[in-house]
Amino acid sequence: MKNKILEKLKQSEDFISGQEISKEFHITRAAIWKYINILREDGYNIESVPSKGYRLVSLPDILSYEEIKEYLKTDFMGRSIYYFNSIDSTNKKAKEVAQDEQEGTVIIAEEQTAGKGRMGRSWVSPKGKGIWMSLILKPTMEPMKVPKLTLIGAAAVYKALENMGIKAQIKWPNDVLIDGKKICGILTEMSGELNMVNYVIMGIGINVNLDEGDFPEELKDKATSLKISTGKEINRKELTANILNEFEKLYISFKEKDQMNEVLKICRENSILLGEEVKIIRGNDVRIGKAIDINENGELLIKFEGDKVESIIAGEVSLRGND
Repeated sequence: MKNKILEKLKQSEDFISGQEISKEFHITRAAIWKYINILREDGYNIESVPSKGYRLVSLPDILSYEEIKEYLKTDFMGRSIYYFNSIDSTNKKAKEVAQDEQEGTVIIAEEQTAGKGRMGRSWVSPKGKGIWMSLILKPTMEPMKVPKLTLIGAAAVYKALENMGIKAQIKWPNDVLIDGKKICGILTEMSGELNMVNYVIMGIGINVNLDEGDFPEELKDKATSLKISTGKEINRKELTANILNEFEKLYISFKEKDQMNEVLKICRENSILLGEEVKIIRGNDVRIGKAIDINENGELLIKFEGDKVESIIAGEVSLRGND
């Protein structure tokens, strides 16, 4: 009922009387007042005037389904959203509900208190300043193909930013950067058996409107935000929907046709690594080679001394620019 009243208020530019709302939804004036107060607690600025009724003055900058749906063009991605004001980790919550939820369900929060990146690293997730979300995917594929999904996520974020006039680069397989600094990280986790995937959780964290002071000292030379790099506030609702729109298109092509051409094209043409010397780190073993391509399997091809070329599987190594 709360969302029905909200939709009614959004559709009107003038006051709507309590009598009109009561008649349309068959609820009492007291119930209307209760829902109006709940909406106000959610951040909606609603004016109430005796004998006139209620008028929506302004919308909150939140990432609930009600706020991003006007930008969504998807069939299933993001059509079911678990929205939290604060949560420990969206990936953790996604894993708790994934078995019983439909594909395309998204867990999204304004703040993460225990966000994490690859290899157990923490992820700074301040309230209302980023996009912290996890996608529930249920592809019918062999577990060995799951690493390709990370590339789809990176390509979708790149395209979404491009749609909004922001130029970025991709650091294979799971980071998106601007001016050499990280603005997005992707963490893909799988539940599966030997030859079957139960579900995949793709966590996407984007530093959208963070200020310099939001980053710890040790990260200021490694990470940035869209606001810092562009010099302006970014519409989080539009960007969130843009990512889901682009992801669904690329994901359907891969899932139904095993087609990765567009994804590989995006990742190759906008790679920050290809043509550069990189450090390949496996535990204490560090090797230096030149990144030369991303093959059809989504693996990074590295040329080592003696022109020996090896393929690197996403998730099995750490990569660092040689400088």
